[in-house]
Amino acid sequence: MTARAAATRVELLRTRRLLERVQQGAMLLRRKREALVRTLVPLARPVAEQRRVIDEAAAAAYEAELAALSLHGEATLAATGLPTRQLELDLEIERVWGVLVPGLRDLPTWARGLATRATAPGTTGPALFEAANRFEALAAHLLDAIGREINVRALGAALARTSRQLHTLEQRLAPELIARVAVITRALAERDREDQTRLRNLRRHA
Repeated sequence: MTARAAATRVELLRTRRLLERVQQGAMLLRRKREALVRTLVPLARPVAEQRRVIDEAAAAAYEAELAALSLHGEATLAATGLPTRQLELDLEIERVWGVLVPGLRDLPTWARGLATRATAPGTTGPALFEAANRFEALAAHLLDAIGREINVRALGAALARTSRQLHTLEQRLAPELIARVAVITRALAERDREDQTRLRNLRRHA
């Protein structure tokens, strides 16, 4: 790029203006990256902790399911999940430095008592209750984690994209423009010296 740069003062001014815009863009991207990091860091640890809780809740739920299945059979176990429920979630969108960050609010309550399940109190053993309660707790943990996971993923993707853009400006475009300015400046300086030498020679022979 620098080898093809025209050695003119117009090109020098144009390149300097372009370099200034690149440097301003890099400054804005650095500020954006810092803002995204400040927003993302406090969310990362709770998300990691929530994943650990979900792993433990899932292990306990499936262990309780196996115990209930061995005692009551598949048909009786399936009845504890009835009647089915429709899941409705409210989605809200926030903006962090122009990044759309979705989140969930007003999460539904999953835990339900014996009266709301399609099971008879006298014939349902404690293993079935334990399995149903464990899976309802797991569902509650999953719903609670959805909003945080969405936030972290959206912010993480935006942070990665911003870092790539900043790297392109700082490591590729800015050095190329700085080199181009240097090449044009040297060429103009050399041309000025040649012109001055030519003028001195003309005056000497005039």
